[in-house]
Amino acid sequence: MQETPVTQAVIHASDTDFDATVLASEEPVLVDFWAPWCGPCKMIAPALDELAGEYAGRAKVVKIDIDQNRATALKYHVRSIPMLLLFKGGQVQATQIGAVGKPVLAQMIDKAL
Repeated sequence: MQETPVTQAVIHASDTDFDATVLASEEPVLVDFWAPWCGPCKMIAPALDELAGEYAGRAKVVKIDIDQNRATALKYHVRSIPMLLLFKGGQVQATQIGAVGKPVLAQMIDKAL
């Protein structure tokens, strides 16, 4: 299975820039906690790419690799992936665990707009 290239619209965050990228964001932020070895994470990647493009300027889509950024994963109690958190004003507004379709993810963002 070939991995779909990530568009420029999806932001890759790390432990060091998470607060500035996500918590300080003016727009709602959908954060995908994922890992390169996670099959379901790869399944939802194309939907996240599309959403990042469709919501550009209104909301952000951020991915954070839990293997590389353990402190952030621990802080948000990530126990299974993919785990998606929607942040608005620095606070978690919604949580989705497991691979879901694009409409569910779009609905999460729409509720925060």
